[in-house]
Amino acid sequence: MNTFSESDLKLIEAKGISVEKVRDQIATFKEGIDFVNLEKAAVVGDGILKFSGSEEQELIALFDAEKVKQSLLKFVPASGAASRMFKALFNFLEVYDPSKEQLESYIERSGDKAIKVFSENLKQFPFYKLVQSKLTFKESASKGEQVFEFVKELLSENGLNYGFYPKGLLPFHAYEKNTATPFEEHLKEGASYAKTKNTAKLHFTISEQHSTLFKAEYSNIKDRVSSETDCEFNIKYSFQKPSTDTIAVDMENKPFRNNDGSLLFRPGGHGALIENLNEQDADIIFIKNIDNVVVPENLNGVVTSKKTLAGILIKVQQKAFLYAKLLDDGAVDEIKQNEIKQFLEEQLNVRFADKFEEYSSSDQIKILKDNLNRPIRICGMVKNEGEPGGGPFWIKGKNGNSSLQIIESAQIDANNEAQMAMVAKATHFNPVDLVCGIRNYKGEKYDLLKFVDHKQGFITDKTKDGKKLKALELPGLWNGAMAFWNTIFVEVPLLTFNPVKTVNDLLKPSHQVS
Repeated sequence: MNTFSESDLKLIEAKGISVEKVRDQIATFKEGIDFVNLEKAAVVGDGILKFSGSEEQELIALFDAEKVKQSLLKFVPASGAASRMFKALFNFLEVYDPSKEQLESYIERSGDKAIKVFSENLKQFPFYKLVQSKLTFKESASKGEQVFEFVKELLSENGLNYGFYPKGLLPFHAYEKNTATPFEEHLKEGASYAKTKNTAKLHFTISEQHSTLFKAEYSNIKDRVSSETDCEFNIKYSFQKPSTDTIAVDMENKPFRNNDGSLLFRPGGHGALIENLNEQDADIIFIKNIDNVVVPENLNGVVTSKKTLAGILIKVQQKAFLYAKLLDDGAVDEIKQNEIKQFLEEQLNVRFADKFEEYSSSDQIKILKDNLNRPIRICGMVKNEGEPGGGPFWIKGKNGNSSLQIIESAQIDANNEAQMAMVAKATHFNPVDLVCGIRNYKGEKYDLLKFVDHKQGFITDKTKDGKKLKALELPGLWNGAMAFWNTIFVEVPLLTFNPVKTVNDLLKPSHQVS
C-alpha cells in the first residue's frame, strides 16, 4: 500500500483526484496493460462501408431534411502546441552558425532534408511576407544568414514566437488579402455543414495559457468570417481538467518525485477529453482535429463527406430509437426480437455471444436493450497510401465477443507475428473524423464516462530531470474512451485528411490556396 504524506494528499485533493484513483493508477503500472487481441483488420465489406455517389446523395438529402430538427455541434481538440511542428527549425537554430558555414555545405554535411525543403520554398509559406517585413539584411548577407534570421524571427521569444503558439492559431493558408489560421478554417467549415438557424456552434478544447490568444483571434476575424459565410458563430472553450492528470512512477513502480519531493502528475493525453465531450449536449456532434483543415477548393468534398456520415447516423439512429422504444414498451414478439438482433448485427456491427440463443427471452431482451442504448459513432476511414499502421480493426474482448475498434500501433504487440500479419492486411487508417450521437430515444444524454474501457490506456517511458519514469496515458478519446459505443466505419476520400505535423506539410498542394 502506498502511503502519502500530508503534502501529497493536499496536492491530490487540489487536482480533484481521489486517492483511490491514484492507487488504482499505480496498480495499473504494476500489473501492466495487456495488448489488444486483434481478430482481423476491418476492410470494405467487413467492417467498413463504402457508398456510391447516388447513395451518398440520398444520405446527404436525409441529413439536410432532418438537420433543422437537430442541434448540431462541432467539437475540435485544439490544445496542441506548435513546438513539435517546428522541431527541425529549432534544431537548425541550435546547430547551424551562418558565420562559419555556407547553408549548402551545412545541408550536404548534415543531410538535413527538412531545412533543404524549407529554405528552397520560403516564399510558399503563409507567414513568409509577415516574417520578411520584420527583417533587415545587409546586401552582402549570405543565403545561410538570411534563412537563419528568418527562422530566428519566426521562433524566438523576441520575434513572432510561433513555437509557443497553439497550432490552431498559426497562419496555415495565404489568401490574397489575409492569412487564415486552422481556427478560422474550422469556423468556415462549421458554417458549411454544422449550421442551424443561421448559427454554427463550435467547441474548442484548448490549453488554459492560450485562452486569451484564441479569444483575441476570434475578435479579430469574426466580422469578416461571418460576412463571408453568412453565419453567426456560438463559440465555447474548455480546458483539459487537472483531475484527468495521471501519476508518474519510477522504474520500480513507486510514485515518482520531483527534485523538491513533490509527486509528479502528467496530462493524461487526448483521452482526458472524454470528460470535456461529456459536458456537451447536442443531437449530432462532429469531431475533427484542429490541424486537419482544407483550402476552399477542397471544402465541397469535405462537406459532402461530413454530411454523408451525419446522414448515416440519422438513418441508423431512427431505427435504433424505434426498436429501443418497442423494447421498453414490451411490444415485441419473437419475430420482432430477431429483427432487432439482425439490425444490431448488420447495421451497428454488434457481435453476440455464441450461447445467446440459449438465454431466456427476458435475458435476450436485456442484452438487446443494453446494446441498443449506447452512444453511436460514425467514423470516417481513409485508404492507406503508405505503410499500414493503427486504424480500424475487429478485436476480441476479454468476454470473447468481437467488436469494431480504432486501435493505435502502441496497443498492438509488435513481437507477435500473427498480430502483425493482421496489421499488414489493414487497408485503412483513422484520420479522426467522427460524427457522434450521444442521446437516447427519449432525448436524454448518455453519461459517456460509462462507456470507457479503462484497460485500453498506454504506459510510456519518459524522463524528468535526467531520471527515467513511467507515464500513464488514459484510453484515447477515439480509442478506449469510446470502446463501448456502437461503431460504424465508412470510407472517406483522402482529400478530407490534411494534417500539419511538420512545418513543411504547409507546402503540400492541399494547403496552398490557388
